[in-house]
Amino acid sequence: MAEEKKGFFKRLVSGLTKTRDNIVSGMDSIFHGFSNIDDDFYEELEETLIMGDIGVRATMDILENLKQKVKEQHIKEPMDCKQILIDSIKDQMDVGETAYEFEEKTSVVFVIGVNGVGKTTTIGKLAGKLRNQNKKVILAAADTFRAAAGEQLKEWANRAEVDMIGGQEGSDPAAVIYDAVAAAKARNADVLLCDTAGRLHNKKNLMEELKKINRVIEREYPEAFRETLVVLDGTTGQNALAQAKEFNEVADITGIILTKMDGTAKGGIAVAIQSELGIPVKYIGVGETIDDLQKFDADSFVDALFYTEEKQEEGEE
Repeated sequence: MAEEKKGFFKRLVSGLTKTRDNIVSGMDSIFHGFSNIDDDFYEELEETLIMGDIGVRATMDILENLKQKVKEQHIKEPMDCKQILIDSIKDQMDVGETAYEFEEKTSVVFVIGVNGVGKTTTIGKLAGKLRNQNKKVILAAADTFRAAAGEQLKEWANRAEVDMIGGQEGSDPAAVIYDAVAAAKARNADVLLCDTAGRLHNKKNLMEELKKINRVIEREYPEAFRETLVVLDGTTGQNALAQAKEFNEVADITGIILTKMDGTAKGGIAVAIQSELGIPVKYIGVGETIDDLQKFDADSFVDALFYTEEKQEEGEE
């Protein structure tokens, strides 16, 4: 387990390279470039954080915290602000212990997200992870809108060695969920993972569809713990935040999964989403394999974001 974590941290470090080049190198030049802590110093920091997609709100909170600590601790050197800033970002992002409650209970997990964000792949990886924890998982292919969604999910179900309940293309998603709930109950499944359509451009339809599915679950499976995760593409930065806001209007979102973090200069979006919406990032994906989807850990994320040569040497010792 420790080995797997170490491997993931390495992938996270390399996955966040673009973001690090974007945010951290800018910050370092501010810490080194200023000889004292003044308004210009804070202004430059603010600009760098916002450019890194950390978001206006999180940036303001982080800087407020920094200013307060600088005052309290009588800090005079800009370089001495770095660790405070890092700790402040960690505080912004802490997910808390209850984030993965659904794993310990009989639960229904909705996964929503627009096409192209890696939703089906993410569900497959999540199924594999839960299966590795000896959970009995059933997949519901309720995205009956997109032609290849069912086949793609079937492939992942086979790979993760879990059962899948699907419907014909174009069939009623609520009917698929109804069948899947019956199967989950009959087979004593721990987790029912539902792939749902993500048609945000037609919010009203999506809303109605989710309401209908929710009614089925409330009626047929009231004892199940509910979790609704939205999958967002980390490379889209502020767009991902806008999408999260929209999905939050149509569903009761309990967590975010950020994919494609290995290809983005906008990794700061993980901080922004948490701060702006108060919804925790619960998983992040940094590559193609099942192990590349991991629970989000604020400390590892921020450490990987600020990973430096000195730390590399420490790590190698």
